[in-house]
Amino acid sequence: MFSYYLQLGLRSLKRNPVLTALMVIGIGLGIAASMTTLTVLHLMGSDPIPWKSDKLHYVQLDNWDVNQPYYDDGRPPDQVTYRDAMALMTAGKADKQSAMYKLSLPVQPENPEIKPFRALGRVAYTDFFGMFEPPFRFGSPWGASEDASHARVIVLGKEINEKLFGGQDSVGKSVRLDGNDYRVVGVLDDWKLRFRYYDVTNGAFADPDEFFIPFTTAIDLKQRASGNNSCFSPSGDGWDAYLDSDCVWIQMWAQLDSAQRLDEYKSFLDNYVNEQKKLGRFQRPLNNRLLDVNGWMADQEVVSRDMEVQTGLAFAFLVVCLVNTVGLLLAKFTRKAGEIGLRRALGASRREVFSQYMIESGVVGLSGGVLGLLLTGLGLIAVRALYSEYKTVAHLDWTMTGLTIVLAIAAALLAGIYPTWRACRVQPAAQLKV
Repeated sequence: MFSYYLQLGLRSLKRNPVLTALMVIGIGLGIAASMTTLTVLHLMGSDPIPWKSDKLHYVQLDNWDVNQPYYDDGRPPDQVTYRDAMALMTAGKADKQSAMYKLSLPVQPENPEIKPFRALGRVAYTDFFGMFEPPFRFGSPWGASEDASHARVIVLGKEINEKLFGGQDSVGKSVRLDGNDYRVVGVLDDWKLRFRYYDVTNGAFADPDEFFIPFTTAIDLKQRASGNNSCFSPSGDGWDAYLDSDCVWIQMWAQLDSAQRLDEYKSFLDNYVNEQKKLGRFQRPLNNRLLDVNGWMADQEVVSRDMEVQTGLAFAFLVVCLVNTVGLLLAKFTRKAGEIGLRRALGASRREVFSQYMIESGVVGLSGGVLGLLLTGLGLIAVRALYSEYKTVAHLDWTMTGLTIVLAIAAALLAGIYPTWRACRVQPAAQLKV
């Protein structure tokens, strides 16, 4: 019977092409508006590293001014000082750990045909690669010995390697940054990051890092961070005074592979801060935090309130489209009162009539879903063109593609319930003429 009712539904839709087109376009527009914003919201808020996000923790210590919290709601600073980062790295209490910061340096290519340019990179320890797992195309990360010896080594991103070396294996070659030569030890492959979740402080949707160098090497070379830097008191003159200050400019991540290790690390942080209090630092109440990846994303509002509001408005527009579809279906089914009365008189039950017209509504929903899917694709192209920072999250995946079709059919079926119920209430005697 399903195939028979499906044929009847298709014939009915063909008999009223204008009305059918209005319903399909209405559902398509509503689906496109809602799914475009929902797709961006979904990809922005989804877990970027689900197999270990609960093991990666962002370290926050409250070293801020005793008279004024860093945030009005009392949250601690979103970065740590150099002194504290070094103390935590030296203690080595985490399973893996890395202090890091953002760095922008001029690149002087050996090839005279390539003009010098500025590249955005990251200063980190070797554990960064084990924690966040970027894929390597050539070579490997530097090791702990290079961290300890302050070696001038570098890992290149795929794009900058293509620019400097034509995409070839550049391991062992030299790259000059800001007048200093670095030996290439590894080249990354495509790292499909939707956003830089390991450094949302400096912009989750900022351009990807193009190179990585050891933290100890950058400090040796007095390479100042290119990211956020906050101080509540003067840092003093000179590089050493800056390193010894209470300015916060370094991100600190720790990998803790079990709940027990997490508890131990929390205790270690509390003990460390209490010892620093005895030295006159950390005058605010104990306020250490260890948020995992998803907790840190929520804390930093990677998914902005504006995006949530826009998604809500888009679904409100979908509701308006469905209300219009209800009216159109009601008009369509009302015109068929005579046909319905005849079918009922010939023995069709209300259940059979209900099934027929719900299948017809489903066909409208499926057609609207296909149109909505096409319009959603166009909408995401527009988002990428208008908002370059969202270019990595404005893409349909298979989950959202399937959800688009399911939502369209479900919406059309929902819109068809009342008109179909009204159609089923038709009394045969009132429609048949003697």
